[in-house]
Amino acid sequence: MNYSKEEVLQYVREDDVKFIRLAFCDVFGRQKNISIMPDELPRAFEYGIAFDASAITGFGDEARSDLFLHPDPNTLMLLPWRPEHGKVVRMFSSISYPDGSPFECDTRSLLKKAVEDAKKEGYTFSIGAELEFYLFKLDENGEPTKEPYDKAGYMDIAPEDKGENIRREICLTLEQMGIRPESSHHEEGPGQNEIDFRYSDALTAADNTLTFQTVVKTVANRNGLYADFSPKPLKGKPGNGFHINISVEADDSSDNLHYMIAGVLDKICDMTAFLNPTENSYLRFGENKAPGYVSWSSENRSQLVRIPAAVGEYRRAELRSPDPTANPYLAFALIIYAGLHGIKNRLELPEVANFNLYKATEEELARFRRLPRSLKEASRIAAQSDFIKKHIPQPILDIYCNK
Repeated sequence: MNYSKEEVLQYVREDDVKFIRLAFCDVFGRQKNISIMPDELPRAFEYGIAFDASAITGFGDEARSDLFLHPDPNTLMLLPWRPEHGKVVRMFSSISYPDGSPFECDTRSLLKKAVEDAKKEGYTFSIGAELEFYLFKLDENGEPTKEPYDKAGYMDIAPEDKGENIRREICLTLEQMGIRPESSHHEEGPGQNEIDFRYSDALTAADNTLTFQTVVKTVANRNGLYADFSPKPLKGKPGNGFHINISVEADDSSDNLHYMIAGVLDKICDMTAFLNPTENSYLRFGENKAPGYVSWSSENRSQLVRIPAAVGEYRRAELRSPDPTANPYLAFALIIYAGLHGIKNRLELPEVANFNLYKATEEELARFRRLPRSLKEASRIAAQSDFIKKHIPQPILDIYCNK
């Protein structure tokens, strides 16, 4: 989008914008915002807008509670579901201390640093996100139930697929906001849906992931439904995945995809507490196409990493273990650093697993490392990892590993 501060100020003046939301997220990726009036926007750009951080998870306590939001004009977006007259726009923001120094728990800034570090090494990472979610009915009080909106299956069509019009409305809303959905369909679970995005740079992909979840929840609510992104909403049914498609381009045009994948496989257990940060996350592993072991293959959806059939600019690796409760800024930053680790050390891929791990014998499975089987195990591994300590600030590591 590449708006300047001056262009944002002009747009707000000339297009009947009445509220500007300054958005950010806590360390777990839950989006927050504060709304300001147009007259306050020049001050926001010049000095930042103060807010009480003591009530935000991981952001401090009452003794040191003031932090400042600094809007990024490149992220200006109109919220099309708000009134046409008296428009509402949103910008993502960086966070600083009152003295202007960066706030170490600002995960968006951590991802920006990862992107910059990769660029200095001569590499650019592109990321595409695939997020699954369930649509559940509301009760008479407007509270979510666990009753799915439909009983359709994978890629079914209407009338069995009742979510068709919901997905259409979501995709059209995203397009209005400048986000390009690639495809949408009904997933395997009852009431389960998926919408995929075209790849983009890592920071835009993370911003779009947060925006997507907001849009889905907003559209679902407008239609009398609840959108559930939790990893395992229904026992015995498919969980919700956050499949992350990654590619890497080198300044010297060398092919580093396999080295990148090897790096991700090497550090995946260290990263798992951040890719799967809830107890519910571990109920998903090892069934219904969710991986349970550290493995890779081409096309095979029983693996942790698969290389989908594609050529040219669409060639990529798909990491299948993360779920939608992950903070996308932390997830993408760690994946970039793991990929760089593989590239710089020219790591070789382990033996390919061209078979269905869900039907494998115990003897066959014994050749592979298991993903952590609980949040406690994943947190212990992360807390002991030099790789994680190098790239995750200690306050964030403490929050994730001492919950």
